[in-house]
Amino acid sequence: MSGKSKNDVAWEELFAKHRVLDRLENQPAFEISATQINEFREARLMTKIDHRIQLPQIFKQNDLTIQPNTRGTYLIGRFASYADLPANDDDEIEQVAFPAGIETIDPLNLYSESAALLCAYNVGIVNELLHEPVSLTVLGRMSTGTFDYSIDEVRSGQPLNIRVTNSQCEIDGGFEGPSVFAIVEAKNESVSDFLVRQLYYPYRLWTTRTGKQVVPVFLCYSNDVFSFYVFQFNRLESYNSIELVSQRRFQIGPREIELADIVAALDRVRVLPETADVPFPQADSFNRVVDLLTQLHAAGTLSREDITTNHAFDVRQTQYYTNAGRYLGLIETTRSKGAGITYSLTAQAVNILTRRPPERNLALAERILQHRVFNEVAKLYLRGGVRPEIDQVVQIMTAADLGLDREGNTTIRRRAQTVLAWIDWMMRLTRR
Repeated sequence: MSGKSKNDVAWEELFAKHRVLDRLENQPAFEISATQINEFREARLMTKIDHRIQLPQIFKQNDLTIQPNTRGTYLIGRFASYADLPANDDDEIEQVAFPAGIETIDPLNLYSESAALLCAYNVGIVNELLHEPVSLTVLGRMSTGTFDYSIDEVRSGQPLNIRVTNSQCEIDGGFEGPSVFAIVEAKNESVSDFLVRQLYYPYRLWTTRTGKQVVPVFLCYSNDVFSFYVFQFNRLESYNSIELVSQRRFQIGPREIELADIVAALDRVRVLPETADVPFPQADSFNRVVDLLTQLHAAGTLSREDITTNHAFDVRQTQYYTNAGRYLGLIETTRSKGAGITYSLTAQAVNILTRRPPERNLALAERILQHRVFNEVAKLYLRGGVRPEIDQVVQIMTAADLGLDREGNTTIRRRAQTVLAWIDWMMRLTRR
């Protein structure tokens, strides 16, 4: 497969035409218009870069990011545009009950950011997070107004000044209480970083419109868990002054999976022969495998470009994670002249995805345990009561004669890391 997305190719052509890299040798930023971008590909698609992994290759190679400064123009520069989210897999998950009187929200079918956020609000999670009762008062696109801010330059660490004049920003949900107004950016997938602008531009707008404390909040909804990150900006005019204040995780209903359920699954599954048709997986976050399955369940079919452009994947990760779903017999591919390669769920996957979360997760664990290496590593984990070492996993993989050892020690150790990550995911299902 090509290692470049349509955005990669279009940005390279655009950089060449406008000599962007040459101009950045002598100036801190290069302004480009949506009209100029549209000559190569729709600006809406070219500038939707919510996570570092989605940056076009020419941006990554030159430490570049892009920031809008008006409704129709953007600045390209070496801006520190993104912030990391801390890992939270081992944080406590707080259980909440779903209100009996609500019939128009199905907590088993939250396939969009808006659906996840509305559900979190209506079951009381947002009130609990903000420590006061709030009302949903604002959402959608709006103009930022005019303001100035500083953003760090990644190579020198020095601040650069940007003036924003009536750019566009969007709020997934604005929640007002007696003393706070929370602006929420939501993602219906697990991510490791985020574009600070999605909180900062609305933050600057709403600090001029309310005297209440404006609280920036980021939400990841993944595998039925609501992960909330509450931030603050320590200096109004400093984009990079963002600081994490607190983080909490919530789930509707009990988790209900016991360690005994995993043991029983190990006893009843039939180990399948490995096939050379699909490569052994290299996808270190099983939550992200689940995210991809739920996105396919909602969409029906997604192309390789859809997944790479609209979710937190680059071209290589799209290949890795779709292959992981194929390895488990949950994703199938179709190739056509017009659409190229497209992905959809198998009948078995559709059956699993329509179950209640505990039954669904246990069924996914069984799909993993049908494969010899994962099965043996899980048994080793349970016998010893501790997480196996990566060398032990490599030994099991070598004995399984997967052919990975012939590709070099680095390759087999990367795949062994995936094995441990998937087994970790299973074991976390049983924690309270």
